[in-house]
Amino acid sequence: MDDILREFIIETHENLDLLDRELVSLESAPSPETLAAIFRAVHTIKGGSGFLAMPKLEAVTHAAESLLSDLRDGKLTVIPQLTTSLLQTVDAVRRILGSMETAGTEGDADDADLIAALSRLREGTAVPEAPAPAEAPEAAEAPDARTQNVSETSVRVDVSLLDRLMNLAGELVLARNQILQAPCADPSFLAAAQRLNLITTELQAGVMKARMQPISNVWGKFPRIVRDLAQTCHKQVRLEMSGEETELDRTIIEAIKDPLTHLLRNAVDHGIGAPAERAKSGKPPEGRLSLRAFHENGQVNIEIADDGAGVDIKRVKAKAIERGMLTAEAAAHLSSRDAISLIFAPGFSTAETVSNISGRGVGMDVVKTNIERIGGSVECESQPGAGTTFKIKIPLTLAIIPALIVRCGGDRYAIPQVSVTELVRLDEAKSIEHIQGAPVHRLRGELLPLVYLGSELQVQAGDAGAVDVVVLQTGERRFGLVVDEVCDTEEIVVKALGSHLKGTACFAGATIMGDGAVALILDVFGLAQRGGLIGAGHASLPAANPAQHHEADGGRQTLLLFDLSESQRMAIALSTVARLEEFQSKDIEWAGGREVIQYRGKILPLIRASSFFSSADESAAPHDGTLQAVVYNENGRNVGLVVGRIRDITSEHVVMQTSARHTWTLGSAVIQDRVTDLLDVPAIIRASEKTLSPEAPR
Repeated sequence: MDDILREFIIETHENLDLLDRELVSLESAPSPETLAAIFRAVHTIKGGSGFLAMPKLEAVTHAAESLLSDLRDGKLTVIPQLTTSLLQTVDAVRRILGSMETAGTEGDADDADLIAALSRLREGTAVPEAPAPAEAPEAAEAPDARTQNVSETSVRVDVSLLDRLMNLAGELVLARNQILQAPCADPSFLAAAQRLNLITTELQAGVMKARMQPISNVWGKFPRIVRDLAQTCHKQVRLEMSGEETELDRTIIEAIKDPLTHLLRNAVDHGIGAPAERAKSGKPPEGRLSLRAFHENGQVNIEIADDGAGVDIKRVKAKAIERGMLTAEAAAHLSSRDAISLIFAPGFSTAETVSNISGRGVGMDVVKTNIERIGGSVECESQPGAGTTFKIKIPLTLAIIPALIVRCGGDRYAIPQVSVTELVRLDEAKSIEHIQGAPVHRLRGELLPLVYLGSELQVQAGDAGAVDVVVLQTGERRFGLVVDEVCDTEEIVVKALGSHLKGTACFAGATIMGDGAVALILDVFGLAQRGGLIGAGHASLPAANPAQHHEADGGRQTLLLFDLSESQRMAIALSTVARLEEFQSKDIEWAGGREVIQYRGKILPLIRASSFFSSADESAAPHDGTLQAVVYNENGRNVGLVVGRIRDITSEHVVMQTSARHTWTLGSAVIQDRVTDLLDVPAIIRASEKTLSPEAPR
């Protein structure tokens, strides 16, 4: 059964029960309050029937509503015949609902006589004995054939009661953990503890399921909102929604309702242009607005994207300068990402005029505040001419989740199991290398960056020797977290951090362990940021020190290996590399007829290595919108060489087996059992400067 119809039937049965009581009460003791309650119930049923296209139900309830309206206006008085007809209306509604539940239709019964009786009562005409309601088929009256209807299988519960049950389930989980950890050799106690464990697990799953609702409960009204706004703004907008079945805790659904509504209104008003404007940009007259929800890394992700003109960065900066938010000099050095984030500042708006839809600058900051209040985050990505995407991440702030318990510096920490991919135990002296000062481990041939938990938390870690590494995944990033000890996996109750700890990047919450001690829950993404693996707009390794990469024998070189295509591997001497960077392709701009990117407050020219080789097709490049680049220093000037995919850093004796077969290579050698060309980076840079076109390609 359709969820909306199911909800309507449940609510209508509740209203019918109310009508049974209140109609009898109205007959014995008429009062305006009772009459108002009856009128509201009938009006609600009639409205729902019209929305769901149920003409028979709508006709009956409309006749009853009209009679009640006259009664409320004092045109009629309560008489037994009037009460009888209204009660028969209640029976007719029940019959129609029963038919909808069993057969999916309103049934064949004719309520014309009942509607006529209600009309005669309005006219003050004598009403004959009302006909008895149509009987249901005898088979449906038999106890063995009778099935439960929707109202009998559902119950409405106050949210505060569910909150209370959730808290109690959480406390029961903590008590269960304590009992399971208590040392005891009594077989009967152990059996009872295991039984308690099973019951607690089923109970917590049931309580959490009772609180979960599909996000479609919020999205149901969005098509109407978008349609009305598009007509008001004289625009054509098509709304596409996916992931409506994604479930959220009910309190979170209520909290994100208003922020999502505002973002949709903002997209229609500001993001998508009028048909004439879109035609000038070569776009179809109808704009596309997409709404997507999905689960990822223990979070609920919601994306709102439009195909409009994107955020005007220059205009945003100009408004910020006008409002005194930053100086002209600071605005000139502001990156695109940071400039876009200004739209979340209180009172900020780029609208030229104030309308009844937007323009007062009192929306985006409220969106950000409301989402952060439930422990979430929101960011905006925009590309000029292509559109804008708002990405909302909502962490599990009220949940019972499986977690890996680790120890570092004498304290225990919890890591959400969803971020853990595997566990590795290493000999620190033999298995951990340092490349450009950064610790790494070669895990099945791939370099795995390492982050030491003790160093990031500034606590005294255990003695060196064998170390435990928890391999973690956050988005596209994988890294190893070095801890003193891996303890066990355990279901934990997530408790939100206090407001004074909200700014800590390493922690996502707290929990109470089985022995009553408090353990902090690690934020995997925050740890990657603190460890320098993920930055704002790019990720990098520390700066290279050329002296570190030349050994005494002179024949051994440290090389950076990368794939230019699926079949072509290349190498660069690491001593010439300043940094390894990863940029977002959407952040690339054009200046002076070439691709550039804002890099550490300066403009970094980019050169694509693939453009110098006909066999290169960039098939090895990442497919997530990122570009991997080598920052090369040429005569004191940095240049970014965009490569396909960086594979490894190795130190080997290099023996050239073939001379340079290509203008842009120094020769070829076998490195890590692969034929590898050594790239002549200075030659590529010089050629790029000479052949630079005065205009950017279209």
